[in-house]
Amino acid sequence: MIYHYSIQSLRHGLIVSCQAPVDSPLHEPMVIAAMAQAAVNNGAVGVRIDTPDHINAVRERVTVPIIGLWKQVIPGSDVYITPQFHHAAAVAKAGADIIAIDATTRDRPGDEVLADIIAQIHQELGKPVMADVDTIEGAIAAGAAGADLVGTTLFGYTTATQHLSPPGWDLLTQMVQQLDIPAICEGGVSSPQMARQAIDLGAYAVVVGTAITGIDYLVRGYMKELGVRS
Repeated sequence: MIYHYSIQSLRHGLIVSCQAPVDSPLHEPMVIAAMAQAAVNNGAVGVRIDTPDHINAVRERVTVPIIGLWKQVIPGSDVYITPQFHHAAAVAKAGADIIAIDATTRDRPGDEVLADIIAQIHQELGKPVMADVDTIEGAIAAGAAGADLVGTTLFGYTTATQHLSPPGWDLLTQMVQQLDIPAICEGGVSSPQMARQAIDLGAYAVVVGTAITGIDYLVRGYMKELGVRS
């Protein structure tokens, strides 16, 4: 496990996920970087950023830890968050401090082994790994595979959990109780009170994305409601 400033400085803090749909005008690297800087200016202890281009732009404007990832669709696999080592290498080169990867128990592209990818990230890139999981079984396996921290990120977004809605409070509680690595609450946190609840349940830190930076999604929600009432 790699315990250094990039993990320690996240303790009990807010990490803001600054992402936008590919077809959104917010998807411009300079816009994502501005979002990240605004978050940090107001107290965020870290940011979570997708794609090397966006990470590179954000790195130029903030000094807090960047949790970097690269969403990629690989035929034949449902694993899409930094699915292979070369994606992790690109994320690290762009300036990420922590590499987030899909660490669910689903089949990986090319039948790669999770522990091997984590070891390669540690040894060749010198970066800690955040394991994005959906179940306690996945969280335990990720810890055993060498992950440095584990998040509830994919709870509600996999076949095994699609009938459930985030935030995964029960999953978070189980992770806190059963793992000896930091548990990050991510997914479905939509208010300051919910963020506080995550910390009170034992989360090392909490990630908030859509509720802060998801303009496209939020506006559509308002418009849908207004349309229903018209």
